[in-house]
Amino acid sequence: MREDQTDAAPESLDGSGRTSRGFGRVLIVVYGVFAVSAFARASVQILSDFSEAPAAYSLSAFAAVVYIVATVALARDNRRAATTAVLIELIGVLVVGVLSLAASESFPRDTVWSAFGRGYGYVPLVLPVVGLWWIWHTRPRTG
Repeated sequence: MREDQTDAAPESLDGSGRTSRGFGRVLIVVYGVFAVSAFARASVQILSDFSEAPAAYSLSAFAAVVYIVATVALARDNRRAATTAVLIELIGVLVVGVLSLAASESFPRDTVWSAFGRGYGYVPLVLPVVGLWWIWHTRPRTG
């Protein structure tokens, strides 16, 4: 038995208590798509014109790493890493979202998290909330 699981049967949408089962598979695919898109975006931005907006492009690269970690952690049922990555994602999208609107001159180019993910249909704002809910919902229950 894995160290992050208990003998108690959790009540998840698929009955397994694992982050990689049931709805978790959809979540992993969405995180995977965002990992690939953020990585591709950051790579193009950094390789083509990094000097135009180094902070924004570095944040895009950071977002890509966060999405990659979240994807792998959810797929491997690593709750601690998944929770950490998704919390960092939520904090990042909130902070970058506020700063990109309040101090737009600091963000001459968009990042994945700019304006709360407006360029991605606000999915970057909703995704960590759904991710945290799923991690919580599938947690092992004792008693």
